[in-house]
Amino acid sequence: MARSAEFDREAVLDRATMLFWERGYAETSICQLVEATGLKPGSLYAAFESKEGLFLSVLDRYAQLTRARIRAVLAAAADPLSGVEAVLQQLADSDAQEAQRGCLLVNSVLEVGRRNGRVQERIGTHLTKVEAMLCQALDQARAYGLLSPEKSPDALAKFLMATIWGMRVLGATGGQVASARLVVAEAMHALCDRGACSA
Repeated sequence: MARSAEFDREAVLDRATMLFWERGYAETSICQLVEATGLKPGSLYAAFESKEGLFLSVLDRYAQLTRARIRAVLAAAADPLSGVEAVLQQLADSDAQEAQRGCLLVNSVLEVGRRNGRVQERIGTHLTKVEAMLCQALDQARAYGLLSPEKSPDALAKFLMATIWGMRVLGATGGQVASARLVVAEAMHALCDRGACSA
């Protein structure tokens, strides 16, 4: 049996990510993926089975890196609520090029997810994990007295996910950083009384 060609899987996924991010799933061809990744068609199919298989692997890696980044921001904050605000602020402060490119998960669920159950399920799983991270931070914030006991961390996490989606769309349509920062400020107002939060 012939050995499959060895390659740097993460480097290949990074190159494929940039191509899917730039062109979208439908407009990205196997030929373009072969050129971008440097893999021969046989090696690409052996490693990922199909264009969809490669795309799912790209989504997995992108989501894992996103969660790692969020986890790091939350861990570096002075308290859980400040961590949540820092996550939102990081999105707001994205440069114009990054903002217009949007989130690969959001872009993909809007382009492909409604027609592809596997993609929709995979993205849904990743977004649920992000929501769980935010919910945990908000639950800790409530335990520390930074949120009112009447506030529901679960409901607020869902609200923040909707806010994040909105910020991504705002950025993709050319929204300014100042506008995104206003969204962050209003979101934090919705979480709690700002006087109490900043105390």
